[in-house]
Amino acid sequence: MSDIPGENDQPDPSDPLDSFDEIIDAETTRDPDLAVIEAGSRTLRTQGGPPQADVPARPEDPEVDKALREVETELATRWGETKLEPSVTRIAALMDVLGDPQRSYPSIHITGTNGKTTTARMIEALLGAFELRTGRYTSPHVQSVTERISLDGAPISGERFVETYEDIKPYVEMVDGRQEHRLSFFEVLTGMAYAAFADAPVDVAVVEVGMGGSWDATNVIDGDVAVVTPIDLDHTDRLGETPGAIATEKAGIVKQDATVILAQQPVDAAQVLLKKAVDVNATVAREGLEFGVVARQVAVGGQLMTLRGLGGEYTEVYLPLHGAHQAHNAAVALAAVEAFFGVGAQRPEPLDIDTVRKAFAAVASPGRMEVVRRSPTVVLDAAHNPAGARVTAEAVGEAFQFSRLIGVVGASGDKNVRGLLEAFEPVFAEVVVTQNSSHRAMDADELAGIAVEVFGEDRVQVEPRLPDALEAAITLAEEEGEFAGGGVLVTGSVITVGEARLLLGRG
Repeated sequence: MSDIPGENDQPDPSDPLDSFDEIIDAETTRDPDLAVIEAGSRTLRTQGGPPQADVPARPEDPEVDKALREVETELATRWGETKLEPSVTRIAALMDVLGDPQRSYPSIHITGTNGKTTTARMIEALLGAFELRTGRYTSPHVQSVTERISLDGAPISGERFVETYEDIKPYVEMVDGRQEHRLSFFEVLTGMAYAAFADAPVDVAVVEVGMGGSWDATNVIDGDVAVVTPIDLDHTDRLGETPGAIATEKAGIVKQDATVILAQQPVDAAQVLLKKAVDVNATVAREGLEFGVVARQVAVGGQLMTLRGLGGEYTEVYLPLHGAHQAHNAAVALAAVEAFFGVGAQRPEPLDIDTVRKAFAAVASPGRMEVVRRSPTVVLDAAHNPAGARVTAEAVGEAFQFSRLIGVVGASGDKNVRGLLEAFEPVFAEVVVTQNSSHRAMDADELAGIAVEVFGEDRVQVEPRLPDALEAAITLAEEEGEFAGGGVLVTGSVITVGEARLLLGRG
């Protein structure tokens, strides 16, 4: 990105960065979580390599694109995902008038603090490899709101997204008129997902909790399998200030007679989850006891694993994702799918090893330790809390031999930003602090003040505009020369990663 014009150059009508700013300014009435970062797809599209089909671009058909924008605008008038009321009353009312579509298929329900989306993608890949039609609902999205609802392993099209919204809109308005508060953005999307899955129809739905568990909008399903990824401190103002308190809320997805797949947990969280399982007569499988990671080694582009599942060992499983945490996510996903098929309970034999290998080899997780550029290498990771930052820092050190790693950090103001920065301090030679275009973004100068306290003034650079921050970081990584092995890690927020992904040509 060293060829990007600087701010001191003469204005050029074709300057992609000017275009980026103009488009952002024009979109100020829209929720940044919905579509504001699509502006980047018109700027630095060609610099990071070929686009990945896993993350959809804007619809090519102008009419479909216009209709999708109208839906996005309507959704943006509703409560955002950070404004919550701890109740499932509204979403239950919507499901009722829709005829309870969420009860027309079995489901796997996923909660936890970190790793939910990637685990959901792994579960989806495994189920698809065994020839089941899947529906996946995850959040937040990296680039396009349509990512949140997937059928058969691919995000639904813009056209189908619009059709689904128009199908349920009359019922949404009916519920709005009967409730004290209108349905929120997330509640409407959840209703759309459940309706789309029923309409497909799917054989199984893989559903990620938005926040918490008991009162999350997704919790109108009764998951045959409940998955709890590692619990740590996040959203403490809403969920509790200890892992045990947070686990109390997340345990709400564990239903009567279900099977519970527990990743490794803090002791107090594990106690809460196990007690809930006893209360509802659920069967429990625990990482490190009933299943787990037996061995793993770094491989080109990922890692080679031996996993112990509920039905036995699965050897020589290649996963094209970096980091020990992804191996643990894989073990959890495998156990969840085994439990769904009754392995370890109704059937003693393991799943077909070749099918398992094929599924894991095809897993992708955009924005999670994702390499989007070489020379210098630029890695994107959506770590946004201290626990996520710690595993990302460890994974970067394991997977890459960077002689000098530059961080680009843009975080949300409601997160534990100091804890996140402290986790990255040992691995970042320098950090460029910035801010994304979301209304939730922490001001770059405020973030810089915290960063100086953590890193020292000499290691902190401030670039409020993300394109400038990327350019500055790449320049710093190149200072040691073309073959010195410098790298850049962009992190701090899913939105920051999504915008950077578009600016670097992935989208």
